[in-house]
Order: sequence, then C-alpha cells, then structure tokens
Amino acid sequence: MTAETDLASRWLGGNVVAASDESFGEKENLLTPAPAAFEPGHYGHRGEIVDGWETRRRRSPGHDWVIVRLGAPGVITSVDVDTSFFTGNFPAAVAVEACGCEGYPAPDELTGWEQIVPRSALTGDSHNVFPVTDGRRFTHVRLSAYPDGGIARLRVLGQVVPDPRGLEELTIDLAGQAYGGAVVASTDDFYTSAGHLIRPDRARTMGEGWETRRRRDDGHDHVVFRLAFLGVIRRIVVDTAHFKYNASAEVALCATALDPCAPAGSPAWRPLLARTRLQPDTRHEFASQCDEPVGAVRLDAFPDGGMSRVRLIGRIDPAARRAAGYRWFNALPAAQAVQCLTDDAGIEPDLAVGIARQRPLAEGWPDGVPGPAASYQALITMLEGESGRS
Repeated sequence: MTAETDLASRWLGGNVVAASDESFGEKENLLTPAPAAFEPGHYGHRGEIVDGWETRRRRSPGHDWVIVRLGAPGVITSVDVDTSFFTGNFPAAVAVEACGCEGYPAPDELTGWEQIVPRSALTGDSHNVFPVTDGRRFTHVRLSAYPDGGIARLRVLGQVVPDPRGLEELTIDLAGQAYGGAVVASTDDFYTSAGHLIRPDRARTMGEGWETRRRRDDGHDHVVFRLAFLGVIRRIVVDTAHFKYNASAEVALCATALDPCAPAGSPAWRPLLARTRLQPDTRHEFASQCDEPVGAVRLDAFPDGGMSRVRLIGRIDPAARRAAGYRWFNALPAAQAVQCLTDDAGIEPDLAVGIARQRPLAEGWPDGVPGPAASYQALITMLEGESGRS
C-alpha cells in the first residue's frame, strides 16, 4: 500500500532557497500549504498582487528558475506545477531537475543535478502533473520556467526515505510524516484530512487537525497509520487541541506487525490502548499496552468528531533499522553515496566509488567479497546501525 507525501511541504520544513527573479510574486508562495487564492483588482507598488511566484517579462535570452530544499528527502513519483489563476502570464514550459547532497549546502554549492521532468508545455490555470520514474533519493529540486511568468504552487510528491544513521539510539515518533509514516485509510475526511494527524508540528487551529462529519448512525470513525519503521511503541499521544465542542469522545488503538489492511476484529490486530475517554482541547498521554514490534496502528474514534495530532513514540526494531539503512544507501545518487562512504565510513575514495557501483547492496554484504569483513565494519555500522555485525 503506497501513500504519497508532498516532500517539499512547508509543514515538513521545505524551503525555497533561491530564485532567478521574483519581481511580481515572492518565491516562498510556491510552497504555501493552502491552495492558491486570487482577488482581482488588488495592486501594490510592483503591480497586481498574486498568490504565487511570478517573474518579470524577459527581454534578454535565458529563463527563470527556482531551487527548493525538500523538507523530507525521498523518492519523487510526480511533480505538480500548479498555475491556478495564471491565465495570460504563465510559463510556456517547465523542466525539473533534482540532486542529492549531504549536510546543508548553500544554493551555489549544489551539484549533480539530474533531469527528472524533461522540458514540457504548461497549461494555464491548471494542475500540470508530471510523473517521475527515477528511483533515487533526492534532497533538492530545481524548477526551470521557460522563459518567464507565474506559477502558483509546486508540489513534489513521493515517498519519504529517511536517513536512518543514529536513529537506532533514539526514541522517535514512529508514525511521524517526516520519517515516512503515512495515513493509509480513514473513514471520513469531510472537513479536514486525517493526514494532518501525523504532521511534525503543533496544530495552530482546529482547521489543522482531523475533523469528520456528525454521525447519525450507530457506527464510529477510524484512521489507519502505516508506521515509518517497525518498532515497539511505548507512549501514545492523542491531542485534541482546539477541538472544544467537537472532539471525539473516546478512542481505542490496536496494532499489527504486518497487514494494515486487516479488517477490524481480525486476530492480526493486537490491543494498544483500550477504549479510553478523551477531554476536549487537551493533550493526552497514555502508556502502550503492547510490547511487541508493530508496523501499523488503527485508531478508532467514538463516535465522530476531531483531534489535532497523534504521536506513537517508541524505538525502531533492529531488523527494521537494518532494512532502512540498505534502502537509504541504495537510493542515494552516486556522488552522495561516495561522499557518505568516504566521510562517514572512512572508506578510501577509489574503493568508495567501487562499492557505490556495486549497489544495490543487500543485508549480509560484504560476505563473499575478497578481504576481511572487519575492514568494512564502519560501513556496516552505517548501513545496519550500532547492532550491525562486528
């Protein structure tokens, strides 16, 4: 089951770090979480006020561009170039490149750009969605606009691929969107999406939580989370902040190791929290009632209503940490993989290039490779965590 995340979302920390020009509309508008809005007839000192990124009319060769640092690095599956309300002033075409870099480089330090969307025509006042088939993990994207014009929003959809180095030493929110947790099912998103529940921030209003319609039957609502990592949950946080007259009255949680699609009542689901009363506008903390590693959690909300955030705090299962290490390393662009091998694992550059070319690596590597495995211990620790072979 696959759920896409907007990797560039401001909610995850995405940022527009540079642009060639922003004469009419600021570059930061591209990542505004809300849909674009427009009120005609509103003018400032630079012209009509627009809810998007808009450049001046070019009178010289070249084209405009903008660089975005993804809030959550990952594998990109599609790019949505939204030209809402731009009807006579949108770019004729766009192209998208991406790169993967370690650390926090400045815009002029970014290298290794790879084209993921070839130059493609745009339609005005529309969502222009372009599929991406590159399976590598990227940290930045560069959008080129030919030759100039305005774009309302940019969404970079895909799967989060977290850097797992050191996470085995931490207690984290296993459902957190920033690590790759996702909402894979919900009964009702009538007012607001259940996907808000696992955002990494605190809700500022009721509109930033999950709210369902009022039930007129004997049923109840539920939401299913796929955890970022298989792990043991120790603490459950259910926050009803800002829901004063419409919070869910009670919740119950159950968990499964394997199948988030299992029907309610299936033996695959194990109790995590018995049916428990909630208070409105309150952050609740509960101890977990399950000591086994789980990969998905179902929250039942009785009978309806809303809540702002859910946190499932715990530790990553060692096997899941190892799998995450190989998934991360195998998805890195070649230059970033070599940099990790040389800087983190201390591998000599020529050998690092050779190892990067052998990907995809699988658990158990480098068994069978000439030379003692002990010489690769730093690399194994990087891939598998502190519980890696020694």
